[in-house]
Amino acid sequence: MLIYCVNIALSFYPCSSVISLVAFTLALSKSYLLNCFSLGYCPTFSSFSFSVCTCFFWNSLQIRGHHVAQLDPLGIMDADLDSYVLADIITSSGKLGFYGLEEADLDKVFRLPTTTFIGGSESALPLREIIRRLEMAYCQHIGVEFMFINDLQQCQWIRQKFEKPGVMQFTLDEKRTLLARMVRSTRFEEFLQRKWSSEKRFGLEGCESLIPALKTIIDKSSENGVESVIMGMPHRGRLNVLANVIRKELEQIFCQFDSKLEAADEGSGDVKYHLGMYHRRINRVTDRHITLSLMANPSHLEAVDPVVQGKTKAEQFYCGDSDGKRVMSILLHGDAAFAGQGIVYETFHLSDLLSYTTHGTIHVVVNNQIGFTTDPRMARSSPYPTDVARVVNAPIFHVNADDPEAVMYVCNVATQWRATFHKDVVVDLVSYRRNGHNEMDEPMFTQPLMYKQIKKQKPVLQKYAEKLIAEGAVSRQEYEEEIAKYDKICEEAYNRSKDEKILHIKHWLDSPWPGFFTLDGQPKSMSCPSTGLNEEVLSHIGQMASSVPVEDFTIHGGLTRILKGRAMMVQNRSVDWALGEYMALGSLLKEGIHVRLSGQDVERGTFSHRHHVLHDQNVDKRTCIPMNYIDPNQAPYTVCNSSLSEYGVLGFELGFAMASPDALVLWEAQFGDFHNTAQCIIDQFISPGQAKWVRQNGIVLLLPHGMEGMGPEHSSARPERFLQMCNDDPDTYPKITEDFAVRQLYDCNWIVVNCSTPANYFHVLRRQILLPFRKPLIIFTPKSLLRHPEAKSSFDDMLPGTHFRRLIPEEGSASQNSAGVKRLIFCTGKVYYDLTKERKTRGLEDTVAISRIEQLSPFPFDLVKAEAEKYPQAQLLWCQEEHKNQGYYDYVKPRISRVFNNTRPTWYAGREPAAAPATGNKKTHLVELERFLNTAFNLNDFQGQS
Repeated sequence: MLIYCVNIALSFYPCSSVISLVAFTLALSKSYLLNCFSLGYCPTFSSFSFSVCTCFFWNSLQIRGHHVAQLDPLGIMDADLDSYVLADIITSSGKLGFYGLEEADLDKVFRLPTTTFIGGSESALPLREIIRRLEMAYCQHIGVEFMFINDLQQCQWIRQKFEKPGVMQFTLDEKRTLLARMVRSTRFEEFLQRKWSSEKRFGLEGCESLIPALKTIIDKSSENGVESVIMGMPHRGRLNVLANVIRKELEQIFCQFDSKLEAADEGSGDVKYHLGMYHRRINRVTDRHITLSLMANPSHLEAVDPVVQGKTKAEQFYCGDSDGKRVMSILLHGDAAFAGQGIVYETFHLSDLLSYTTHGTIHVVVNNQIGFTTDPRMARSSPYPTDVARVVNAPIFHVNADDPEAVMYVCNVATQWRATFHKDVVVDLVSYRRNGHNEMDEPMFTQPLMYKQIKKQKPVLQKYAEKLIAEGAVSRQEYEEEIAKYDKICEEAYNRSKDEKILHIKHWLDSPWPGFFTLDGQPKSMSCPSTGLNEEVLSHIGQMASSVPVEDFTIHGGLTRILKGRAMMVQNRSVDWALGEYMALGSLLKEGIHVRLSGQDVERGTFSHRHHVLHDQNVDKRTCIPMNYIDPNQAPYTVCNSSLSEYGVLGFELGFAMASPDALVLWEAQFGDFHNTAQCIIDQFISPGQAKWVRQNGIVLLLPHGMEGMGPEHSSARPERFLQMCNDDPDTYPKITEDFAVRQLYDCNWIVVNCSTPANYFHVLRRQILLPFRKPLIIFTPKSLLRHPEAKSSFDDMLPGTHFRRLIPEEGSASQNSAGVKRLIFCTGKVYYDLTKERKTRGLEDTVAISRIEQLSPFPFDLVKAEAEKYPQAQLLWCQEEHKNQGYYDYVKPRISRVFNNTRPTWYAGREPAAAPATGNKKTHLVELERFLNTAFNLNDFQGQS
């Protein structure tokens, strides 16, 4: 019999190995024997066998009871998807034989082990009562999925929360509060439906218990000391959350339905169910202040997840909340997206990384058992939409959303879990969607049987109200008065909304920066101070970059040579790329600006050039960050290798940058080519973020770029894509004013640069913070130039009075012979060094001028005009190393033409159009280089052409 039970356990018990199962069985046997002797009788083999079988039986309930819990309000949950195990062999007492038990065993008394809490104050129970209590704990309206967690303390904690008799008892006040919240959740949707029946609003009907669920989480978190909650959610029920959780003014929500109102703010704005909100208010349950922030997001489902986590991490960082006790995040999900979107997995994998953890997120899944028109069986391969959370050992609490009290209890437990263990937890609200995907959609086309059942379904508010009325907790009159009270609130707000004449997107700002702008949201100036530094500061930072500030710390021999090289450069008053970056970041730290650099391998640098984290060669895991030793009063420097993720990590850093304008947040791609796996963050958040949501952001993207024969996946950061999304007009020559250079930056959606000198890189990083506003900064960084002997700058280019140069003009002999210059080549980035080398080889220094456009967007119209006018007889040519249909040509050509009203043509020298960014053949690469250099310097080309 024991062998039989072990075999059963092998198929049911989630042990990673047989050894762990045997250990469990032996421990169980020892416990049983001791219990028997303590009761005064000698166990027989049959009694021992009975005990083991019984333990496996209730272990099965703990492990898989959730598969047969009554979770679906509709009663039609698809069994082949939601359970791999036949329901009738998991818990049914009619199948006792499967576990080696008989009907007669049901009345036998069993001594309860310490791994269960079903006994309460009792230490032994009949098997019949054990089964009843276990089924009450695990097979009713709550399904607890937790036995995969590899931590006994955590499993015991969960067992106690759900097995202890009488845990789900609520006071009269709690029930009445819950009913009032259900009234608000339900009547809000009904009010919108009455007033705007033909408008999309993505209502919450079918999962109205979400509102009391969120409010319970917030109430309990406030009790635990949480002061700020950052939330992210999709469109479903968003307006309801804004109204009844965040407490956005109802009239402001209703205004969004008025198609006649114009927006006061510049930019495109966004649809109402994408907008965010920030609100600090008193929590009425705890009487404490709490700040609630719902992040604006696009329709791209789950994309906001890492953004929320990044902002949460930043707020924890700035308030010194190292354990996540004061700031937390809540993420809401749809069932189809939670299972289908890979960003969910990426975000979960950040949850326990030192530089990314937010010390526990509460995830709430609005599981309406459908994705637009797609059934769950076609939308995922796992039993539940929440199975992705198992990878981080997050407990998953499935709950029938038509049981508001069960929902409230589960949310209470989830909040306690986070406060206790500082780990993620998932609440799966199993519900339904009363309407189609939106209110205009007909769901009967694709889910006829489901929606026949939904039409019969009594609304959850009605069911819960009837329950409380039957209990005597409320009277029908009180219930109706609660409805009338909220209806009146909505109607009065609706009438006030009619007085609004204009829409203000800034009223929906999710990340305000108090004190950074004027009261009306404008920059305090339209100027930028010099970004240069005193030589003493440069030398001091350079010395720190060249030394090890910790005693008895042994660095690698190769790194010793690198540090000596840096020291020599400082002595010679010159900087290379790595040292220029070090001085920019170090100086900002010295000025009190937090700097955070994140990405794959950024601590050392992909190209082994940075070395911001030193590793002791004799002590494992002992590290040193010299940048944190620059000044006793400096801001902290965070440099962290990320997980191998672009989408998730870039979203995280974007969120981090939202929290404060007084931080330089940089994300570096391992190679610029790989940024496109984060394209959603770039396209939906970074490029249009301010236009859609009036939300500035100063994040910096460092994208290694350059055609160096490394193949199509290690050559291009796709500059053409970033330039295509720039909002400056190629057909309009701007008005040049005294503050043009700064105002142009203020008007753009983001800044795109390709620096060719370490000094300019130094200046553009410092300018990013010294500007009186914030814009995303895209920098195409070099690879081969990191060690190029000519790619160095002098301290003189970084002293007070110096600044970022949007265009670096020809400064050689050609500039002294402007009348004799036959060709003016405009270029950007690394190709400049190829051009100067070829020009010198051909002896054309006097007849060909080469000018570098360092800031591509916004385009330096004024400087291009001034440079070209120096050489009135010269042909204008754009040269790039990228292919013609890529790179910068399509962007710069119309803008250069506009400078001269199309009177001076701009010719092209570069690679021919191609499908791939670069060749994988080294010889072909060199042939292409030789060909376009010949075009650039063959002065007979383009003669007589117009």
